[in-house]
Amino acid sequence: MNLIFLGDSLTNGSYGGDWVALVRAALPQHTVINAGVGGDTVLNLLARLEAVLEQHAPDAVFVMVGGNDAVSYTMPDTRGYYRSAKRIPDGVVTPDLFRTTYRELLTTLLLRHVQPLVGLAPTEYNQTLIEAKRQYNQIAREEAAALNVPVCDLETDLTPAQPVERGPVTLAFIQEIGQRQASGWRDFAAARAAWGYTYTFDGMHLMPEAAPLFAQRVTAFLKDHLVL
Repeated sequence: MNLIFLGDSLTNGSYGGDWVALVRAALPQHTVINAGVGGDTVLNLLARLEAVLEQHAPDAVFVMVGGNDAVSYTMPDTRGYYRSAKRIPDGVVTPDLFRTTYRELLTTLLLRHVQPLVGLAPTEYNQTLIEAKRQYNQIAREEAAALNVPVCDLETDLTPAQPVERGPVTLAFIQEIGQRQASGWRDFAAARAAWGYTYTFDGMHLMPEAAPLFAQRVTAFLKDHLVL
């Protein structure tokens, strides 16, 4: 079976822990393809969906998105990035736009006879983003339920009860990600300690040692829900 993981930087795994690689190792009977792209919103996933389907001819697609959508909606300083780099109109994905686009993405997969599966990713950046991500995850859950698509909840258990107090995501924060990746930066432990995060080093991206937890949960979910 060809199984694609479609998402943003959390799925891509090149900035922090790569949990998709661990899922691949745990499911050697399947071809696992990582189609995560840093900074992507649900609009970007839909825009490149046809190309991904044509290139890889998947049997199933695990969709996990919403972090950048929630950032664009709640952190106005980032909208220039999403407008210019990601071609998002006005640089913001509203909840209503997220809902209609998410529905179209899942429906497209079903019409192409590709099994969709949905992942709900957590965040621990700050209280504002946690609440926004919860809202976007709820939308994803509702749209999945309406189409009888299985949902893997990674949010509930990993959302902190007492979030870190931190200001909004800024354009400088996004630029720092690019600079760190370009330089080969890997000082995840120091970054996590500076803020007091748990499973991430910056509130969003996984510590390498957290990747096995994600992989174990997703692998168990796939074994239960993949239609072989």
